[in-house]
Formats: sequence, C-alpha cells, structure tokens
Amino acid sequence: MTKGEQAKELFVNGHNCAQAVLCAYKDQLGLTEEQAIAMAACFGGGLGGQREVCGAVSAMCMVLSLKYAPKDPKDHAAKAAFYKKIQEVCNRFKQENGSIICRELLGLTTNQPQAPQPRTDAYYHKRPCADKVKSAAEILEKYLEEIK
Repeated sequence: MTKGEQAKELFVNGHNCAQAVLCAYKDQLGLTEEQAIAMAACFGGGLGGQREVCGAVSAMCMVLSLKYAPKDPKDHAAKAAFYKKIQEVCNRFKQENGSIICRELLGLTTNQPQAPQPRTDAYYHKRPCADKVKSAAEILEKYLEEIK
C-alpha cells in the first residue's frame, strides 16, 4: 500500500487531513500513532477549521521538519535549504491541486471557521479532502525518494 493509499484510508476512517498524512509516515519518523494524532490534531480543517492552509499540506511540512529541520538556529544556509524543501512540496501540491488553501480547495467563498462535520456519505461525496490527503502523501513520498 502506498503512503497515499494509507493516508486516504486513515482519513476515511475518521482522522483529520493532517493526522491522516502524518500517521502514514509515523513509522519513518519514530512516532507512535498517538503522538502523530496529537501533533496533527490542530491542523485539521485548515488550522482548527479556519480553512487556511490545508491540513494535508501542513502535515507534509511536519514530516519534512521532523526529518530535515536544521538543529542550529544560526545556520542560515541550512535554514534556507530547509525552506526550499518546504516550498518545493507546497508548490507541487499547488500545481497538482490548484491551491494549498483549504477553503479554496473546498470551493468556499468565505473563511468562516467551521466545526468538524460528521463523516457521512454526503460529506465524502461533496468534499475532495480524501483525494487531497492522498495527493499530499504521494507528493511527499515521491519527493522523499528524490532527495535521498
């Protein structure tokens, strides 16, 4: 099973978008499922339902941070190289999906904060989130392979 398929399955089984992507990578990061769920909980719905940066995109960035973030805050070259990685995966997601902003991906015209919605067939039918989660995990999987 690919990371994209794993992430999509996690999302369909109730995890938020960020949790689904981060949990798909938990073993590579040395995290327990509980840790990954807790770390990513606030990013669902574009940061707590605010419909800002897509939670799946935030989780891609968390994975890269846990693997590649510079340890020395004064190492500006390392920081610049790390930011380039973040920008690259975000750009790839944007190219494939049209945006990294949750409300834009959902076709919303307002950024009214929203509470989590019950996961019904209608929810999955009208929202592209499961596919965006899969896309994010696949983009990240390919990118990580490229930079080995």
